[in-house]
Amino acid sequence: MARYLISFDDGAMTFPEEDLPAVGEAAHGVVWAAQEAGVWIFGGGLQSQRASVVATDGTIAEGPYPETKAVIGGFSIIEVPTHEEALEWAGKFATACRCAQEVRKIMDDPLV
Repeated sequence: MARYLISFDDGAMTFPEEDLPAVGEAAHGVVWAAQEAGVWIFGGGLQSQRASVVATDGTIAEGPYPETKAVIGGFSIIEVPTHEEALEWAGKFATACRCAQEVRKIMDDPLV
């Protein structure tokens, strides 16, 4: 089994604000389905805010870095047997959230 990060950019959800309750209900429905299927690990939405960036020397700055064009607005981590199944779940989230989703395989760590 592999773990996948399914995410969308902050600002990608461009539907009218009055649709938010219906979108939230649909997104929670996909989460509940993923939990029921046993593939859900963790996820959530991120507040729209500037990130704090901690450098390797410990200094702290407000981010993201100026060259950053997009930041993550929300994410889900699932564990499924194939990339194709991860894409299927991403499609369910895309439909529920009304925005495109990125799918990335999380690397295995042989020491964990």
